[in-house]
Amino acid sequence: MLRLAVLTLTLLLTPLAALAERVALVIGMSDYANVTKLKNTINDADRIAAKLQEVGFNVTLATDKTQSELLDIMDTFSFQAETADLALVYYAGHGVEVQGVNYLVPIDANVTEAQDITRVGISLNQILETVDSARKMRVVILDSCRNNPFVGIAGFGGSGDTSLSGNTADPNAPAAGLAPVNPELGTLVAYAAKAGQVALDGLGGNSPYATALIDAFGRPDVEIGLMFRQVRDEVLKNTGNLQEPYQYGSLSGTPFFLAGSSDGSLDIAAESDPRVAWANIKPDDEQQMRALADQGDNRAMLGLAYIRLNPDQPSYNPEEAVAYLTRAAAAGAADAQYELAKLYEKGLGVATDPARALELYQQSAAQDFPDAVNDMGFIYYQGGLGLAADPTLALDYFARAADLRQPEAMFNYASLIDEGQVAGRGPEDAAKYLYDALRAGSDPVLTQLTTKPEMFKPPARKALQKILKSNAFYDGPLDGDFGKSTQTALKKAYGLPG
Repeated sequence: MLRLAVLTLTLLLTPLAALAERVALVIGMSDYANVTKLKNTINDADRIAAKLQEVGFNVTLATDKTQSELLDIMDTFSFQAETADLALVYYAGHGVEVQGVNYLVPIDANVTEAQDITRVGISLNQILETVDSARKMRVVILDSCRNNPFVGIAGFGGSGDTSLSGNTADPNAPAAGLAPVNPELGTLVAYAAKAGQVALDGLGGNSPYATALIDAFGRPDVEIGLMFRQVRDEVLKNTGNLQEPYQYGSLSGTPFFLAGSSDGSLDIAAESDPRVAWANIKPDDEQQMRALADQGDNRAMLGLAYIRLNPDQPSYNPEEAVAYLTRAAAAGAADAQYELAKLYEKGLGVATDPARALELYQQSAAQDFPDAVNDMGFIYYQGGLGLAADPTLALDYFARAADLRQPEAMFNYASLIDEGQVAGRGPEDAAKYLYDALRAGSDPVLTQLTTKPEMFKPPARKALQKILKSNAFYDGPLDGDFGKSTQTALKKAYGLPG
């Protein structure tokens, strides 16, 4: 029978004392061997790294690296990012587009035709993969569209070949800027200049974009979504509207303050309940959020809804929350669809409507919002909202949610595998999902494994010990005994000191 313990524990356990870690990889490329050198990129990277470290980030600084060196650094950073609340990458250097894919250019890149960049460059997708497993928020900042270093090379413009550069307006013009991207929910990709536009290197020691970022990173009490809006406005002002930064994707629904609070209040990034987290923002931020919501910003609408769903605050107003969520849901925001579904299911701020709740859960799940996918699994497992129980379909949803790294789904799917209910899956698969749930920061999973490990069979426990050993968290025997050394390893894998 499916174990539901984790979902119960989610409501009962006090969060463990893991640090709300922030990690950053700052990359600067200047001393190119085969293309134009850049003036300010190392200065930009150095100052960005120093500012991020000043506001509490664990920073890895990588300047003038070859492709091989940078790939090694990215591998290490990716592992580090798995236990971070926020993982951020900043890149200053050459960047180009080939066939709609953006590439960052290491200093040793040698390109004679456009297709070479797929072999000697670092794709934006590879950069996104390094931050993909961060627990709450992922940010990639590219100050990399200063110019086209490969003008005249076939496929990059200036040669009449436009098949790769995407530049069809003028076949003799160099390709400009980077292509737009569509990152997954919870990931923001920020460009120094919007797609197709070239960013300025600046007349002083830093680019206009880096200068604006450095200033913004140090401002307390400014929520990260609003911070990027301020950076955009500052760059437009300082470049006479010649350069407009642009953001793609959407941050998670958790508020985050890079420079913290000027009065030393709660680190909102560590608050697990978004209703409480958003209620702690400053009045000025809320006013700016209302202005953004009026402009159609879905994340601002979501935050304002959370503020009005906190019963401990004077602003508690479920009806207004429903209004904000309805607008964001209609615009296609998966997280708003999920939150609105819960209100229709409960009848909070709106009349109970199971059919409407199910429709919204389905819409959110169709966009791979992990919590909605997991909830659809339970709706089908138990039967509800007008649907008959369907364990087979429930299993499909649980598998999908687990692969989307939803922590409770990973635990429950591991349980199903351990019980032999998933064809073709064995103890090693169960152990991998349990390990991934630990890395994702699931307090209940850590508690279950350290207090009731016997709920999993010995082969799964041994397989988990093997994974812990392969990642240097454990050096004991693979005996399935979760004694002190294994418990210490589990805590280290989770992100605790051990």
